[in-house]
Amino acid sequence: MIKDLAVLRERAFRTLFAARTVSLLGDAMAPVALAFAVLALPNGTATTLGIVIAARIVTQVAFLLLGGMIADRLPRLRVMVVADLIAFVSQGGVAALFISGSSAIPLIAALAAVSGGATALFRPAARAVVPQVVDEESLQPANALLRLSMNAGSVLGAAMAGVLVALVGPGWALGVDALTFLASAILLSAVRTRHTVAAASGRPLTQLREGWHEFTSRTWVWAMVAQLAFANVCIAGGIVVLGPVVAKDHLGGAPAWALAVAAQSAGLVVGSLVAIRIRPRHPVRVAALMTIGFAPPLLALGTYVPLYAVVAGMFVIGFCIDIYEVLFQTALQRHVPPQALARVMSYDSFGSYALIPVGLVVAGPISALVGVRATLVGAAALVLVSGALVLLSTSVRNLRGEPDASQTDVSDDSSTLVRSPTTSGSDH
Repeated sequence: MIKDLAVLRERAFRTLFAARTVSLLGDAMAPVALAFAVLALPNGTATTLGIVIAARIVTQVAFLLLGGMIADRLPRLRVMVVADLIAFVSQGGVAALFISGSSAIPLIAALAAVSGGATALFRPAARAVVPQVVDEESLQPANALLRLSMNAGSVLGAAMAGVLVALVGPGWALGVDALTFLASAILLSAVRTRHTVAAASGRPLTQLREGWHEFTSRTWVWAMVAQLAFANVCIAGGIVVLGPVVAKDHLGGAPAWALAVAAQSAGLVVGSLVAIRIRPRHPVRVAALMTIGFAPPLLALGTYVPLYAVVAGMFVIGFCIDIYEVLFQTALQRHVPPQALARVMSYDSFGSYALIPVGLVVAGPISALVGVRATLVGAAALVLVSGALVLLSTSVRNLRGEPDASQTDVSDDSSTLVRSPTTSGSDH
């Protein structure tokens, strides 16, 4: 384990790790503080909260591909610094409005939209810059440590936000959140990369087409993204929407569901620790197999088993998600040309998560039509089937961890993968 953590001895990665930890802490604080801040306004309702949150999410998704293009065109660390400064200003502006007692929802929503755009600018660059900071041998441990930081920061950030809201109010909590982005920008400005990457050139649409070509010319890339997009629809509807319903009716209510969610967080952390050490010969194959672990919590919820079985299922999905993320992201960093990496990763993120709202919207109507149990068991079955289908691709099964002269990333085996109509055109 000590050998696997050797990457932490490198100053550049330690600084990047610290910056990402601080930034992710702020990301986790924001939803809690923002929700209580909006609801505390004289005109604050669930509807106004939904408008503010939607403004952030819509711009984040809308500008994700643009963020990938910019990160391939400009120095990625500089892009990350600028994105953090934009987030600092926008979040600081939101904090100032709440502290002053303003209830201007349109202005708050506009600033939230700016913050979502900053996130879209930051994330592709943050994922693509890792190979410029560490050597190839350290890529997987570095990605696992960054995932560990994200998972731990999510839990700690939400807890900190709750404490700050209770002690000093939601406006000041948002102010602290804004400062985390400034701290991240300062840290990132001190990171030095091992090498530079040739900047992409040409018109924006040309660059997007080039990124799309790099994305679609590798069957293992688009196949895995399409499968995850489909699985995310099932998970979003089954766990996020119907999970609390089952917990309320059969497991003991909110405390039971809180325990299940905490188990998923624990699984994410353990998955990060395991991902630091494992070195599978065929990492994308292992990542695809990890999607089998997405089904247990859906089955547990759908069969109304005791709480301990649901908790176990939630731990398993957290564990498998994190190993999947680390292995797949490392494969992208090793096999996609550096000058196109951010664009490919933005297509990856966009494709994987763009359909999640569909799962959130249709879960209720489907469960009303066929029943909660049938919906959850059906979702589990669909996740398993999609995992089996993606393994039909020889490039998914056979891609090696480290590229060599005899191995090509551009596969022509797309005919062996049956793409579900639901996933065609479908983040991590």
